[in-house]
Amino acid sequence: MSSTPTPTPPIRPSGNSGRSPSRRTVLAATAAAGAVTVGPSAAPAASAPVMPTAELVDTPARPATAAEAERPGPRPPATAQAPSRELRALLKEIDPDRIEATVRKLVSFGTRHTLSTQDDPDRGIGAARDWILAEMRSYAAGSGGRMTAELQSYVQEPASRIPTATRITNVVAILRGSVTPERVYVVSGHYDSRVTDVMDATSDSPGADDDASGVAVAMELARVMAKRRPASTIVFAAVAGEEQGLYGASHMASRFKAAGTDVQAMFTNDIVGASRADDGTKDPYTIRLFAEGVPTSETAEQAATRRSVGGENDSPSRQLARFVRDTGDNSATGMHVRVVYRRDRYRRGGDHIPFLEQGYAAARFTEPAEDFAHQHQDVRVEGGKQFGDLPEFCDFPFTARVARVNAAALWTLAQAPAAPRNARILTAALTNSTELTWARGSEPDLVGYEVVWRETTSPEWTHIIPVGNATSHEVDLSKDNVFFGVRAVNRAGLRGPVAFPLPQV
Repeated sequence: MSSTPTPTPPIRPSGNSGRSPSRRTVLAATAAAGAVTVGPSAAPAASAPVMPTAELVDTPARPATAAEAERPGPRPPATAQAPSRELRALLKEIDPDRIEATVRKLVSFGTRHTLSTQDDPDRGIGAARDWILAEMRSYAAGSGGRMTAELQSYVQEPASRIPTATRITNVVAILRGSVTPERVYVVSGHYDSRVTDVMDATSDSPGADDDASGVAVAMELARVMAKRRPASTIVFAAVAGEEQGLYGASHMASRFKAAGTDVQAMFTNDIVGASRADDGTKDPYTIRLFAEGVPTSETAEQAATRRSVGGENDSPSRQLARFVRDTGDNSATGMHVRVVYRRDRYRRGGDHIPFLEQGYAAARFTEPAEDFAHQHQDVRVEGGKQFGDLPEFCDFPFTARVARVNAAALWTLAQAPAAPRNARILTAALTNSTELTWARGSEPDLVGYEVVWRETTSPEWTHIIPVGNATSHEVDLSKDNVFFGVRAVNRAGLRGPVAFPLPQV
């Protein structure tokens, strides 16, 4: 697990667009020797003092400690951030018993099929909807007016898997930011369920793992965060219509887009309730995060730029996934985040896809290996084997750890500066150095920026160059050979997501 990072040493002050010391020979030799490896961050911890306006030397990842070297699996990336004291306290409040109670309560409604009854107080999707809303409103009551909870409904006319006009309702709780409320982060699970026949709206359809578990994550985060004051706005959603075709999430994403909402990130938690695979093996300390490379919403012009400079692995969603690794893969969460370079699993799709279609960065959390006997199945015993998505097959401490990964990423996103806008690599002149520019953010506590870079074959950022409170920086390293990024730093030492610069002639 990551330890508290070591600050990088400042050298001499520089102007607004200072140039890093020449190190082309050193960097070439280091890369050739294979010594530039992924390791824990050399950036200051979240409790570090204000970042000085000074030029600092390029900081490769420091060697791993003995404890880190013994840890199985990949080491933390160079850009990893140690959890702050505030975040650690938040994570400790996430309660596996409450998550279990939420899952079992949702299962108790019998079926939550999108086409099931909406006016029975005890059974069907309407009963589940009303209970979720009441719970969200109880959390909001303790928020000091910062959180509200509401129903977001529309009537879906007949369409695929919707035979008659059907009201589809999302339950949405909004915790408004106190500093940059215009920045929005969304976390969701879907509360509808299904059995083998996707059109069977009457049979018992417990949906414990798929996806009461994801709803329980979103609700537990709403409960814990309602008492706190995030800088940016966080939306906690339980959506309907997922099994019929992502209808609820599509409606929510379209509403955000029509309103011009600045959704900076969206996570869906779908099938995050179990750690046992279909062969009986368990992996209770890993969560998969699916993140697309080439953006779903990419235009022809954007595709042409990407093909010319690379960037297939540097979409906003991939940067978001790296940020989750930076903040959520550590001893405070107890989890390893396995990023999968794919939009979703084969023949499957989740509620992050409508957000991707609207041009928002989004990713999907799913357990490490699924047991297909316990999802999309009629409840039955066959050949002595129990089928059906029942609570007894869930691992609630595992789901609580998934919630902690979500919380670490969401809370840090909401408190840290946004990714820099208009990040560019200047390409008018052919040189063996790289000049980067970006627009200064509007956050009142923003104190500076860092340039990050990596070899084109590396999946993670491996080097950090703190550049002070600047909006441009020249690196004595060829833009043709490596990938660059820029991220912002605030007074508390929190780093935002990396922005991937585009070429500017």
